[in-house]
Amino acid sequence: MQNPQSWRCGLCEGDSLTHYHQDKFRDYWQCQRCKLVSVSPEQRLSAEQEKAIYDSHENSLTDPGYRRFLSRLAEPLCARLPAAQSGLDFGCGPGPLLAKMLTEAGHRMAVYDLYYADDPKVLDQQYDFITCSEVIEHLAQPGTVLRRLLTMLKPGAPLALMTKLVIDQARFATWHYKNDQTHIAFFSRETFAYIAEQFNTQVEVIGNDVIILTKR
Repeated sequence: MQNPQSWRCGLCEGDSLTHYHQDKFRDYWQCQRCKLVSVSPEQRLSAEQEKAIYDSHENSLTDPGYRRFLSRLAEPLCARLPAAQSGLDFGCGPGPLLAKMLTEAGHRMAVYDLYYADDPKVLDQQYDFITCSEVIEHLAQPGTVLRRLLTMLKPGAPLALMTKLVIDQARFATWHYKNDQTHIAFFSRETFAYIAEQFNTQVEVIGNDVIILTKR
């Protein structure tokens, strides 16, 4: 088992990590500053292994089940947006259905994905909103990415996230969400409270897995 002192939290750079859980594949450590739960770096997949798993996903633009899933984020976000806003779907994947849904709702959308839409120019723009659905749990350095996304937002603009939340250590042990080998960072309400304070945002948790950070 790795000594947690040999690496730092990818969100807050804290070095106080305690062992949280172990399964047959990986060890999970919790940062005592921001409460992020992370997988040990040496137990994470390579970029090639990660992409192979993403390539196997079947998230079709015409899949009504996938549309219903994404509507959990799209509907509360659209209810908070004025008409005809400019947005970015960060981590859109090979089938950018969320961007399509928001375009159908009257907004102008750009997309970015490290593997499927790697156009750095879109990361140099300013946006009225940014979506990030089922992405941050895949990030080794979520603090760096969140900081970058928030700098791309206009004042008062929302960053709409979707990710399942850690509840407690006992339920984590039987949690299906951790079993996806591409998931390496797990957030809780406490983690998002830390993010809101450190990044000067307001935080709203909607249901079990939608979080809206609004830039002050």
